[in-house]
Amino acid sequence: MSASAPNGPVNCLVDRLPQRERDSVLAHCEPVDLELGAILCDAGEPFRHVYFPLTGFISLVVVVDGHPPLEMGLIGDEGMLGATLALGVGASAQRGVVQGTGTALRMPAAQFRRDLSNHPRLARTLNRYVYVLVAQLSQNAACNRFHPVEARLARWLLMTHDRAHADEFRLTHQFLADMLGVRRGAVTIASGALQERRLTRYSHGRINIVSRKGLEAAACECYASGRDDYARLLT
Repeated sequence: MSASAPNGPVNCLVDRLPQRERDSVLAHCEPVDLELGAILCDAGEPFRHVYFPLTGFISLVVVVDGHPPLEMGLIGDEGMLGATLALGVGASAQRGVVQGTGTALRMPAAQFRRDLSNHPRLARTLNRYVYVLVAQLSQNAACNRFHPVEARLARWLLMTHDRAHADEFRLTHQFLADMLGVRRGAVTIASGALQERRLTRYSHGRINIVSRKGLEAAACECYASGRDDYARLLT
């Protein structure tokens, strides 16, 4: 089995493995659809499967009683859901929710543990990815506390753009408010400011990235920090 059709989408973690390890991992995976809103794992529950997104993306969210879920991390074709199995931790610390429809490669968690034992390069790659993911989670916590909504929104749109591989995607202001942990009105104001600067367009729940370069300039430094961590350790 291959990760995708020829010249089709790939998962970067799987694709960078040596041929023998890559073929072995792919042989134990099955392609699945990522359906918007699907919960793939929940906090405190054991992983049943791990997911390597090809298209689409998954949010790692924290749920607190009486409040909307707060996003702490985002996983697309650069990463995987279930990476903490590489540390011997079988349960998820966050809820994993599909926020962008697409496809993924899915493997049973028990088989993934066996592959980690049999393939040293896979284990080494996952150890580095776990570091990148932990750095993203801690950066998000600081970003949510210290940076203005407009800069945080620009960062989130860039992260989504990286994983959606499209200039247009569906995101409502209410959804963005929930993910950023702010009121909807704050997102409306921040989104309006980005549109006035001709960096984005918003219409009927769809956001179009007009100027990626301008959006990068509008984002806080957290976006570049996360991108640089990944490039330094995994490319």
